[in-house]
Amino acid sequence: MPTLAYRPNLADILERLRALHERHAMDRIFAEMDVPSLTLERFQQEYAEGFCDYPDPVARIEFWDSLFKERAALDDDSIPRAYLSEMDQGLYGGLLGGNVQFMAHPENGWISSMVAPLLRDWSEFDSLRFDPAHPWFQRYVQQMKAFVEGSRGKFGISHFILIDGLNFVFELVGATNTYLSLLERPDMVRRAIELAFELNLAVQKAFFEHVPGIEGGTFSNMVQWVPGKIVSESVDPFHMTSVDYFETWGREPVERIFRAFDGGVLHIHGNGRHLLEAVSTVVGLKAIFLGDDKGFPAAFDVLANLRQRTGHVPLVVMADFERFMRRLGRRELPGGVFYKLVNVPDVATANRAMEKVRAYRVG
Repeated sequence: MPTLAYRPNLADILERLRALHERHAMDRIFAEMDVPSLTLERFQQEYAEGFCDYPDPVARIEFWDSLFKERAALDDDSIPRAYLSEMDQGLYGGLLGGNVQFMAHPENGWISSMVAPLLRDWSEFDSLRFDPAHPWFQRYVQQMKAFVEGSRGKFGISHFILIDGLNFVFELVGATNTYLSLLERPDMVRRAIELAFELNLAVQKAFFEHVPGIEGGTFSNMVQWVPGKIVSESVDPFHMTSVDYFETWGREPVERIFRAFDGGVLHIHGNGRHLLEAVSTVVGLKAIFLGDDKGFPAAFDVLANLRQRTGHVPLVVMADFERFMRRLGRRELPGGVFYKLVNVPDVATANRAMEKVRAYRVG
C-alpha cells in the first residue's frame, strides 16, 4: 500500500484521483482545502515580493517539509507535493546563457525564476547550443537531489512547467518580436521550436530519472497526482491570438511533447478561454487548470459553461470556501472537477466539509 507520512489516507486519495483522471467520476467532486499556515507566515516575514537571490535548496525543501507537516491532519483530496519553483522558467533560458533572475512570491511561498530575452535578433540564433554539462543543468540536478532526499517518505515532488513552443521563442526574442516573427520569420520560429523540443525533452527526462513518483503516477502542482509520466504544458502565448494561430503553431508542439511521455496537463488563464474547445481535443491531454485573472469572470462563476465546453476533460478551479459550501448545499456544483478552496478557516472545518464533498453526487 502506498504511504506518505504527511498524508496518512494516501491510498484512498489515489483511488479517487485515478477515477477522476480515467474520466469515471463525472458525477463526483474533489477538493483541496487551503488552511492558514504558520510556515507561510514566516516566509512572508522573511521575503518581500520582488527580486531575490537563488536560495539554498536545502532551505527550500525545509520550507516545504514544514508546510506539509502542518497540514498532515487534513482529510482532503490533496497530496503534499513540493514544487521546483526556482526552476520554473529561468532554467530553460539559463541553460542557453541567459541571465536568470529570481523573484519571491510571499502569497504562496514560491521563489520563481525568469530571464530577459537572450537574443538581440535572429542572427544570433545559431550560437545557441544545449549542453547537459552546463552549470545550470548541474544546479538543476543538485536541487532535484536535495528535494528528493528531503521529501523521502513524507511528501512528493511535483513536475514543473515546460517552456517550449512559443513560450521558448518568448525567452529568445521577447513576446512582441515572437508575434512579429510568426509573420516575418516563420522559418526561424520553426527552428526555435525544434530547439525548444530538444531542450525540454532533456530537462523533463532528467526530472523523471531523478524524481520518484508513486503508484506509477506523477505528483502535480496542477492536479495533485495523475497516472503515468505526465508533463505540465503552457499555451499562454495563444491566449492573445486566435484559435487558428494555436492550430497552426501550438497544437503540434504540444502533442509532440505529450507523446514523448504519457501525456500532459495544461492551464488556461481567464483571457485564454476562447481556446478551450481546441485544447480539450489535444491528444494526450489529462486535465486543465482554469486560472482566474482580473477583467474576466472567475472560472467558478461560469463553471457550468466551461464544463460543457470541455467535455469530459477533468478540470481544476479555484473557489472561496464559503461560496463553494453554499453551492454544494444547493447541489449546484458540476462534477468531474477538482476544487481548490481558499479561505478555509481551519483543519477541523475542512475535514467536516470533506464528508459532504465525498458524499456529493451530481443530479
